Amino acid sequence: MHAPRLRFAPSPSGYLHIGGARTALFCWLLARKHDGRFLLRIEDSNADKSSLDSVQAILDGLRWLGIDWDEGPEVGGPYAPYFQSERRALYRQYVDQLMASGGAYKCTCSPDELAAKREAAKAAGKPPGYDRTCRDKTDSDHGADLPYVIRLKTPLDGETVVDDMIRGRVVFRNSEFSDPVIVRTNGDPLYNFVVVVDDVLMKISHVFRGDDHLANTPKQIHIYEALGFTPPRFAHMPLILGSDKKRLSKRHGATNVMAYDDDGYLPEAMVNFLARIGWAHGDMEVFTRDELLEAFSVAGIGKSAGVWNAEKLVWLNGTWITNMASDELARRIAPRLAAAGLPAQPDGALTARRIDTLKERAKTLQDLVVDGRFYWADADDVVFNEKAKKKFLKGATRPQLEAALAALTALDAWTEESIEGALAGVAEGLELKLGKVAQPLRVAVTGTKVSPGIHETLQALGRDKTLTRVAAAVGIARAAEEAAP
Repeated sequence: MHAPRLRFAPSPSGYLHIGGARTALFCWLLARKHDGRFLLRIEDSNADKSSLDSVQAILDGLRWLGIDWDEGPEVGGPYAPYFQSERRALYRQYVDQLMASGGAYKCTCSPDELAAKREAAKAAGKPPGYDRTCRDKTDSDHGADLPYVIRLKTPLDGETVVDDMIRGRVVFRNSEFSDPVIVRTNGDPLYNFVVVVDDVLMKISHVFRGDDHLANTPKQIHIYEALGFTPPRFAHMPLILGSDKKRLSKRHGATNVMAYDDDGYLPEAMVNFLARIGWAHGDMEVFTRDELLEAFSVAGIGKSAGVWNAEKLVWLNGTWITNMASDELARRIAPRLAAAGLPAQPDGALTARRIDTLKERAKTLQDLVVDGRFYWADADDVVFNEKAKKKFLKGATRPQLEAALAALTALDAWTEESIEGALAGVAEGLELKLGKVAQPLRVAVTGTKVSPGIHETLQALGRDKTLTRVAAAVGIARAAEEAAP
């Protein structure tokens, strides 16, 4: 594949959908791998279905995934996308060209007349297409000032062949098509026409899209040929299905790419996951971006639909979190800590150490925030699980807590090894198993019965927070003892 030019052309009628994100990713990978160009075009020719909020949502989604684009309507970069709404004059030129060459014609058939023609075709057992009443009429044959659409003259016989890079040879009989409308009565050109003009002017060499667009392809090929242009290579990718083998929708989980950012998924994991839906490279599952660029090929795209597997995404995200440097994870969770009302963490090395203790169990960035809250909160801010508090912070555990407080306070060095030795000494002195000392301590400093190992937890929590919280827990235990009947 020699320096291909590919494009992603979403309609700004909503957020960046998972399926669209995969299409954009595949196009981007192919362009980058083969030293080609990747363009972004916002297909907002239908103003009623377009919004600036949707445009922003699409841009946010692509940028989150790290999908950048080349070229744009202005010189320099980073580039703005192309907008169809800003290219109407170009479309008009090509409409005029078709009209002048006889490749298109005015149709003044009214909506009522068209409806009657469809019903008559159905009654005769024929496809309900337009019967080409106006195809050979001249301007003088039409009534003055009648509203009209412009239709393309399509071939009346023969075949249109799509040599699809994924599906292989797909043949359409031209007799199955009627002459499509390419310009509405208000002068606005329709989707299939503007897509062709844009792809021609942008010199798009390969069009990759979902196979729900396959039905449009022969219609677009007719427009290419009518304008005298060679069509690009087409590749129609199978759609993404839910676990029930039905088209992916909200019932299978979020379909908005940015919802996964909100939930704490890493963009690296999402790119990895999207690439593996409907594409394979042996048994390899985890890919860095560089590895994807090296391995990706059209030959690896399957002909059958890919299936959305939410459990696999969770696993992949957890794997990426485990393998990511803790200082980088600290940078990623900083805005999430602020959003949760938790204080900024001034000590980067300590924050990374705390993440070291959490990340092997974490599935999302949000897990690092929630499960590590006891690390991030102020020393006097412990949210207790009430059952754990009642069970482990009471008169019967006060001796362990007091002995642990004394032993930890006396430490010269605050290391896992020194903490382990101190707590082992407490357990031995009280003739208890270590768990009888560790669990009250765990509840005292974290508020719950679950945390990383007690020695690494206390070391990562730090001396000041640990001693402050254990002292407070001694007070809680004493108060519980005094209140007991």
